[in-house]
Amino acid sequence: MAYIPENIIEDILNRTDIVELISSYIPLKRAGRNFKALCPFHQEKTPSFMVSPQKQIYHCFGCQTGGNAISFLMHYEHLSFPEAIELLARKAGINIPKLEISKKEQSYLVYYKINELACNFYQNNLYSNSGREALSYLKSRGIKESTQKQFRLGWALSKWDALTDYLRQKNISVSLLEKLGFVLSKEDGGYYDRFRNRIIFPIFDIKSRVIGFGARLLPKEEISESEQAKYINSPQTPIYTKGEHLYGLNFAKERIIKEDFIIVVEGYFDCIIPYQEGLENIVASLGTAFTEEQAHQIKRYTQNVVMVYDGDSAGELATLRSLDIFLEKELEVRVVGLPKGFDPDLYVRQYGIESFKNLILNSKNLFDYKLEILKSRYDINEPKGKLKISEEILPTIDKFSSPVLKATYIKRLAEELGVNEETLISEMKRFKEKNKTSYLRQVGLSSYNKLDIHPTEKLLIKLMLEEEEIIKRLMQTVSPADFEDERT
Repeated sequence: MAYIPENIIEDILNRTDIVELISSYIPLKRAGRNFKALCPFHQEKTPSFMVSPQKQIYHCFGCQTGGNAISFLMHYEHLSFPEAIELLARKAGINIPKLEISKKEQSYLVYYKINELACNFYQNNLYSNSGREALSYLKSRGIKESTQKQFRLGWALSKWDALTDYLRQKNISVSLLEKLGFVLSKEDGGYYDRFRNRIIFPIFDIKSRVIGFGARLLPKEEISESEQAKYINSPQTPIYTKGEHLYGLNFAKERIIKEDFIIVVEGYFDCIIPYQEGLENIVASLGTAFTEEQAHQIKRYTQNVVMVYDGDSAGELATLRSLDIFLEKELEVRVVGLPKGFDPDLYVRQYGIESFKNLILNSKNLFDYKLEILKSRYDINEPKGKLKISEEILPTIDKFSSPVLKATYIKRLAEELGVNEETLISEMKRFKEKNKTSYLRQVGLSSYNKLDIHPTEKLLIKLMLEEEEIIKRLMQTVSPADFEDERT
């Protein structure tokens, strides 16, 4: 985002009444010189959320959140710093001058424009004569025309250079197309389209900008994976990294906030069909092991995650291990394993959305689900089976931040395995030490020390990591010499 001058930010805050702003979102009651309410950021029965008209700040004594009008909007509306500033500016009737943006930002605008052109091209193909078979297939999968248009589904022609020719006519260079993953180079020179003869699924970021594409063969074209994969996807590009996004989150975010939980499935159709039938707080994982960035995105909207696994993949422990990242981020994780042979798409089409919702309501917590899978794989009555189960599930228990939850699950596991709790606690410590040693070997260190950084310096670093706009502001007022600790 372009830099917004400090004087404009101050003017916006001076012309914003924080009581008026917050009362437009939640009911406030006067409490002496201040106002109080039930905190909108955590569940509580007694009001602990206070707003000060004199200081123009808010603070919750329950969850310790607080700040000014900007931070309230960022937290409540899930906005970035510049987005919150722009919204407050509109409310205050202040025009933010159009400032020059960096070359990098200019490049990104070009990338989004090219992706938008490609998306339109694929969409138009779907409703042309060449797309009739693909359109018929989508209808056979139960996808309504309104849904096709909402998700902007498309069709890549069978020609080797259909998209390349179209975008060249728009004066877009092949080098740019290669950078955005649209073309591949030939061994003997020249280029050809990456996506051909496939149904296209545009992938959007949270602002509904097209950042990448997934592509699926029609059933009659499916052959062995060694020759041609059923699905192919955009590679990593300057605006698309697979592990940083969730398919459909742009459509689902408002319902996720309202329902206060998110449903995560694996595939495009698995997301689209339930969404179409009214289960709108659903996204797809884009086929990757879960990452910190995805967990962070989810945490912006809810603390509660329900994972839905296909009947054929429910026992994949490697996939389950990746869910530990959610526990590290203090998210509540529950899991649904579908009957063998079913995925969410097929299950909803065969049994209906209400039956699928019932599965969601009866989802199991991660500990119970993982233990069930482990017991089906290893003999719990044999010493080796007990060891294998503990090796898999103790790291998961260790990811819980709450000592109460850790103790509860250790006790449950001890009862299941028929061993005492002290043994499991000792084993968990052994695993942690083993993993730490392994990590230190990888980075070439034999020991490490935690940095003892001054709290103020630590806060500044945290703010800079979270908000790019703050980096620009700090660079104008703070120099390296202002830090006490040379390591920062």
